[in-house]
Amino acid sequence: MAKTKFRPLHDRVVVRRITADEKTKGGIIIPDTAQEKPSQGEIIAVGPGGRDESGKLIPIDLRNGDKVLFGKWSGTEVKIDGEELLIMKESDVMGVIA
Repeated sequence: MAKTKFRPLHDRVVVRRITADEKTKGGIIIPDTAQEKPSQGEIIAVGPGGRDESGKLIPIDLRNGDKVLFGKWSGTEVKIDGEELLIMKESDVMGVIA
């Protein structure tokens, strides 16, 4: 993301989906059209955080490089520099994978 001149605002993060396996455990190859989009990704950019009622900045708990789980319909798909990415709010992220 260092090449990109995109910075998310407020409590939003930019996520790159982690590609799914193309084979099942039994060795069956799954074509691209039948694959579900993965609900795991890597954080590649983080906004500064949201604000509370008094205007105080609340920092985001996520960092660049974190592997995260998110909902199936979370975020907005965008194409930046030819790469398909998701922009979502911090609250759409369910958790960080250790």
